[in-house]
Amino acid sequence: MTQNDGDEMPPRLHTSTAQETNQKRSQPRNREAVFLIAVVLGYLVLVLYIPALNVFFQAFKQGVGPFLSNLTRSDFLNAARLTLLLAIIAVPVNTVFGLCAAWAIARHKFPGRTLILSIVDLPFSISPVVAGLMLVLLYGRLGWFGGALESYDIKIIFAFPGMVLATAFVSMPFVAREVIPVLEEIGSDQEEAAKTLGANDWQIFWRVTLPNIRWGLLYGLILTNARAMGEFGAVSVVSGNIANKTQSLPLFVEEAYKQYETEAAYSAAVLLALLAVVTLVLKEILERKTGKKI
Repeated sequence: MTQNDGDEMPPRLHTSTAQETNQKRSQPRNREAVFLIAVVLGYLVLVLYIPALNVFFQAFKQGVGPFLSNLTRSDFLNAARLTLLLAIIAVPVNTVFGLCAAWAIARHKFPGRTLILSIVDLPFSISPVVAGLMLVLLYGRLGWFGGALESYDIKIIFAFPGMVLATAFVSMPFVAREVIPVLEEIGSDQEEAAKTLGANDWQIFWRVTLPNIRWGLLYGLILTNARAMGEFGAVSVVSGNIANKTQSLPLFVEEAYKQYETEAAYSAAVLLALLAVVTLVLKEILERKTGKKI
């Protein structure tokens, strides 16, 4: 046996040393991961879980009977009906707008395309209270169009039409923003093939485009509905928060809490929280359907 042969380390010793080195390197990483996970969970517990659980606790602490009785109050029923009407109007309007905007942006290159994208995203970046103030400055009695509207006895601000405008504005981007990436990903090859086979525009949309974008569109509808039913800031500015007239469900929660009707406020808050839970469940179902995170 030569000297070089004697100096060589056995293969098992090499493997054992490499494993020990990898273990030593992974230990700090594991500690960092555990620490970060603990920070995230602690933050969620303090900011999300404890407040959410407290809402349910306060709503049901007197029992199910008082909770159900709060849901049969006339002012609550009117607020819920008004919230539902706002969603029924805002969601279809924003669906049509979102589809048209997504089609124009994804299928055409034109000057000002980036500007239109920025305008579509405007409700994401602007405060809802500022959006409500903008509507007041436009359609209020002393606003730009206030005089003309008043001459025709048309009331926008502190009335239902103003609430519809505010709700439509804050929930505007969701459908467009969910459909645009889908249209860009699938391309236009199938649509062009259908056109060469003699299909008209409506046939192409219903039989080719819509099936391809259905999951993104449905996800946008879910987000739009959740935003419309849960909006507070913009609606509170333009509505006047008049009970049984211009009071939506989020406004009812605030007003009931101010009037020390905490059980009624928490009961309405439970419904809004359940809406959020339903939204999350539907989101998870759609993610499983599409096989990816949306």
